[in-house]
Amino acid sequence: MHLQIKRTLYTILNTSDSKNLYSFADDIIVTFLIVLNIAVFIASTEPLPPEQKLILEQIEIVSSLLFTVEYGLRMWVCTLDRQYARPIWGRLKYALTPLSLIDLVSILPFYLLLLFPNLSVFNLMSLLRLLRLLKISRYSESVRHLAVVLYTKKEELIATAFAVFILLIFASSLMYFVEYEAHPDTFGSIPDAMWWGVVTLTTVGYGDIYPITPLGRFLGAILAFLGMGIFALPAGIIASGFSEEVQRKKQEKTVANLGKTANSQPTEILGEIDTILDRDRKTIALQVATSADLMKLCIDTAKHKFGTAFESEEIIRDLAMHLYNEAQQKFKL
Repeated sequence: MHLQIKRTLYTILNTSDSKNLYSFADDIIVTFLIVLNIAVFIASTEPLPPEQKLILEQIEIVSSLLFTVEYGLRMWVCTLDRQYARPIWGRLKYALTPLSLIDLVSILPFYLLLLFPNLSVFNLMSLLRLLRLLKISRYSESVRHLAVVLYTKKEELIATAFAVFILLIFASSLMYFVEYEAHPDTFGSIPDAMWWGVVTLTTVGYGDIYPITPLGRFLGAILAFLGMGIFALPAGIIASGFSEEVQRKKQEKTVANLGKTANSQPTEILGEIDTILDRDRKTIALQVATSADLMKLCIDTAKHKFGTAFESEEIIRDLAMHLYNEAQQKFKL
């Protein structure tokens, strides 16, 4: 009975199956709690009346306790997984996984603020509650797709980021030396010029820092055009990654559906496959036979026409190959 309950909880907590009522309900409830908790955190920064503040605090307490219960249940059932099977070391290993660390860090500020309400450093740690948004990756296929795309395209994204960094350093340093004498208050150092470089490369254009010399304006215009192009690269990389991931998922679903169909109707599927293969074999055999006849005809023609003109067999063979290639291109055999 104890093991059965543990297995049931493991299935509910670690799978996202819409056909399983309990698993589906768990996904909906936890996702709703995450969104509600983040909304409460944002609303708590508004100057609200005391009674509304009290309601927000109560929601935070309840949601944090529920997240704590969920974390405890995950730690309890994780030993059903083979890689975390050992009671102590397995749970410790599971606790160090990225999502488990996110779960722990997101609920830790709540208890630290209860124990040390007057320490400002722990008030700052309340920002860690925003990490609960990352918990949605357990329940959202779209978020998981984004993570997969970012991981598979990491090399291209890192290369693009490195190129942007090099361009930023070079342009900011050049702008500093061009504008320093004419505009020392604004371009007083390379870090100041780097702020201008970031704003220009991203084409945001706050207007708080801008060049005033003709050469500086010319360089700024060039950097703005380069920024439009270079910052479009990550968007293109991620878009292509999403397209590849969607195609891969479609292929997996197609294979899975074919597997289900083959299991339910093996005789019909195998018959169709044999028919397709037999038709392909006949087509290939006909093409091979036609090509062989054509090659034989080309060899006989070359020997008959040029056999007395060339003593070398290699020349006759090359002529036959030339005739064969021309015939293939003309008749598209």
